[in-house]
Amino acid sequence: MNIHPVSFGHPDVVKLNGRVQLEYAERYGDEGDVTPLDPAMFEPPQGLYLVVYDDQGSPVATGGWRSQDENNHGYTDGDAEIKRMYVVPEARGRGLSRLVLAALEDDARAAGRTRMVLETGTEQPEAISLYSSSGYEPCVKFGHYRFHELSRCYAKPLATGQQTAAPTAISERKTATVENSHR
Repeated sequence: MNIHPVSFGHPDVVKLNGRVQLEYAERYGDEGDVTPLDPAMFEPPQGLYLVVYDDQGSPVATGGWRSQDENNHGYTDGDAEIKRMYVVPEARGRGLSRLVLAALEDDARAAGRTRMVLETGTEQPEAISLYSSSGYEPCVKFGHYRFHELSRCYAKPLATGQQTAAPTAISERKTATVENSHR
């Protein structure tokens, strides 16, 4: 598997975001995630967006983080918010979401962010399980869906010196090749 930092406007990101939006709409019976996002939000050092490609060069997973600081949407200074974590159904069960999550955490930590936060929902039990098993704990709601009953928010401190991947931030590399140790 190859993981690449890309622009949020990259064609493969647009393709995968379209797929995840369809899944959100199906699970929640609505139009999908309408959180306002702009490609500039994911530009280093204020954020990062990643795409994982399989050995045939097909995009199979995605995710990003963007900087947040204290504001009227419930964020606190130093937050890095995870957005659009997604693995295509045919590539699930291979540890790709953990791979992307670890890379995002490492990059946010290297960028000086102090807490990783995310919002998911009750209709995404796989996401809740992933984040809970990765050290995320429920927190005060924030963001676009903070008043929605089905919304769940999680946070994890990003202590310095506890990197889980390579010590060099992914945003400083053009391409990172990683081995998938889960199959």
